[in-house]
Amino acid sequence: MRLADYVSNQSNVPMTSAVTPPEIHSVRRRQDARSRRTNTFQTATAPVAKAATEGNKRQNNTSNAQKSLVTLTSVTKTYDNGSQALRNVSLQVKRGDFLFVTGPSGAGKSTLLKLLYGQERATSGDILVDDQNLAKLKGNRLAMLRRRIGIVFQDYKLIPRRTVAENVSFVLWAQGYSRREINRRLRPTLRMVGLQHKSNCFPDQLSGGEQQRVSIARAVVSTPPLLLADEPTGNLDGDNSRQVIKILEKLNSIGITVIITTHDEQLVRSSSHPVVQIQHGRLTYVRH
Repeated sequence: MRLADYVSNQSNVPMTSAVTPPEIHSVRRRQDARSRRTNTFQTATAPVAKAATEGNKRQNNTSNAQKSLVTLTSVTKTYDNGSQALRNVSLQVKRGDFLFVTGPSGAGKSTLLKLLYGQERATSGDILVDDQNLAKLKGNRLAMLRRRIGIVFQDYKLIPRRTVAENVSFVLWAQGYSRREINRRLRPTLRMVGLQHKSNCFPDQLSGGEQQRVSIARAVVSTPPLLLADEPTGNLDGDNSRQVIKILEKLNSIGITVIITTHDEQLVRSSSHPVVQIQHGRLTYVRH
């Protein structure tokens, strides 16, 4: 089951606590109608047609699983000060994969994720995300691709004066979704991370683990096919770390490709997912 289907099945009761942030009105007015019509992200959130047979669904899922969602070929990243973060890195991540990226602090893990969502540009080599070459994407085209990528940060990056519901809804308002669609998506997404009862709380009323779960909900509420999590358990204790990983695994089980960076070796050893390691800018496979 895809996350879009989960949302459709779980959203019978509308969420009434979502409030339009005032600053979003100006953002919505600037939305370009033509861009929205051509937004392939909207297509990705459409429910599977009822007429499709289960056999066809299985065939499509098998076909999609064989395709690469992320491909890096001989990628090198050198900063202006001469520091080389990545050296000749090649990596292939298929749709539906769950990948751990390990390595010590400063090894290049965060740089790898920044390259994947376009915050940084590779010095050399090719990066393909969802069949698009990031080196050729700028402006609106890069922004459209970023809508297909959910990002979870170590320090949460929540808006302090906005409630849980407003923080999760923010990305949807910015993308021009209607109030009705936002309410339809909000409740099942908060339920998935176990925070439906905290929708009206502010970030400073939540624990660190709860704030990270809000961050995850915000990242996936628009049903992206790819989720990047940069040290999502770095500020959490063992119990909260395991809870976050279980949520990410649940998201992966319903179709989201997950790439997670971590230096927590115990967390990696306790799982069976593939692992790559970055040391001194070079990437090697630890577990396939």
